[in-house]
Amino acid sequence: MNITRTTPPRPFDVTELFPQLAPLARPATRLHPRSGSPSPHDSSIGGPLLWPAGQRWPYCDKWHDGPVSPLLPVAQLYTRDVPLLRPPHRPGGHHDVLQVLWCPFEHPPESKPPTQLFWRTAADVTDILVTPPKPSEAEYDGYLPEPCVLAPEQIIEYPNFLDLDEELQQRLSDWSNWQAGGVAVDDSYEIAPQEFYMDELSTAPGWKVGGWPPWGLTDPIARFCIVCGAAMSPLLTIASDEWNSGQEGWIPYEDQGHASLDDNSAANPPGVQVADANHLQLYVCSADLGPGHPHTDLVQ
Repeated sequence: MNITRTTPPRPFDVTELFPQLAPLARPATRLHPRSGSPSPHDSSIGGPLLWPAGQRWPYCDKWHDGPVSPLLPVAQLYTRDVPLLRPPHRPGGHHDVLQVLWCPFEHPPESKPPTQLFWRTAADVTDILVTPPKPSEAEYDGYLPEPCVLAPEQIIEYPNFLDLDEELQQRLSDWSNWQAGGVAVDDSYEIAPQEFYMDELSTAPGWKVGGWPPWGLTDPIARFCIVCGAAMSPLLTIASDEWNSGQEGWIPYEDQGHASLDDNSAANPPGVQVADANHLQLYVCSADLGPGHPHTDLVQ
């Protein structure tokens, strides 16, 4: 099942109005999960994994209120579909599949489902595990992703307002700078034009690889590898929706005919709800993606 999703262009090129943003541009891949029947050979959200029959299925090894639980597939991403992925090096070959699993129970003290990452080489998997174990229960239905196929789309993002230096924040907050640029911005943003930047010009909502973090619950928090001290980079945003009020400009053309801010099913085909309808941001070491440098995550 081949599907396409196309993000409308931004209202204008924000770097022409604020050139300081140009060097801060980052590529991102919007994943656009949509209900479907993916196979283990597809990139997917909540779909079957290309998991070797001879490899033990991972179980949760942390304490929680529920029973010992097998982990659940959250995402499987092939590098052919998401070129932004940077697989760790392996002797004699290369990894080309990223698999993300989580426990369907929130764990204290962060109150979020813990995640595990697995990189593998598709050509090495000749005997696929057909019926992986499933948990007998989950803390919330929102931690049981519905199978979805993907429509990966490459876009460019700019930092969240909170990630900018004070001088640039002040420039973006000054309505006269927007007026002087002659751009079309609704007058309702006059008292806080930075809101227009955040809603329409900076970070895309929804599931994505790369790009800039979607801050909101907290101010930006620098993440560093606990092994080597290198900065951590955003890997995957696990989202509770692909659009909501104030973000209508990010709705793909193909969805605009049936998108409804009152119907969350259109904006959230996987049915995922992270920590009361937030996002779970996964980060990886920017210097070494090997298993010796563990990933980290943060609810936003």
